[in-house]
Amino acid sequence: MLHYALVFLVIAIIAAVLGFGGIAGAATGIAKILFIIFLILAIIAFFRRAS
Repeated sequence: MLHYALVFLVIAIIAAVLGFGGIAGAATGIAKILFIIFLILAIIAFFRRAS
């Protein structure tokens, strides 16, 4: 999941450099959502492992 978030972040950066604002914004939004999901799942896994 973190891998996909980083891929979308790279796509967003490349699109922003090339001037594709709409695509860059969409890719950034997807990257944020995937990163938040990753964090939530990592925290859940940490607490399940600790107990």
